[in-house]
Amino acid sequence: MATPNQAAAPANEMTDEDRQRMRFRKAMGRKKRRDREAEGEIRELNITAMMDLMTIILVFLIKSFSASSITVTASEDVRLPLSSARSTPKDTVAITITAKSIMVGDKRKVELTNALVKPSDAQGKLIMPLDAALKFEVEKLKKIAERNPSAPFNREVSIIGDKKVPYDLLSSVLYTAGQNELENFRLIILQKNPD
Repeated sequence: MATPNQAAAPANEMTDEDRQRMRFRKAMGRKKRRDREAEGEIRELNITAMMDLMTIILVFLIKSFSASSITVTASEDVRLPLSSARSTPKDTVAITITAKSIMVGDKRKVELTNALVKPSDAQGKLIMPLDAALKFEVEKLKKIAERNPSAPFNREVSIIGDKKVPYDLLSSVLYTAGQNELENFRLIILQKNPD
């Protein structure tokens, strides 16, 4: 039976029992939500899977690096001579000779005037700025060879020269390379199309 106080309460007001039920439902909803979120959490790191992934990436990078070939920077200044040779170029120290400059790799090291070295840059047949750049490259290759036995210092240099480079300039470049322990020369050419 209802007491007079309960009977007088309007129908839209909640009783203490209803409030407790609502709090209980909210608490249960929060608990279920926390449990669902906790299922997706990573509580500890699986280092084995991460090491497997890093090993696969490392092998892929090493394979793709070793499969790359020498890159020859093409420019308007360099027109390579043609040949019927079939050997492929190796990745070595690259010296590019044009009528305007001498580059080591892709960095311009010596400015030329009409395919001639300025007298201030030469000491006999030795080209001083080229000598300094090659010393740096040779030291870098020797350090790599010390740390990596699979990449020995093979004393090779690739000469990428315009077909109109004078022999005296080519001779001076080869002399300078020889003074820096680069004794094996490779002249980069374009292969003729067999007709």
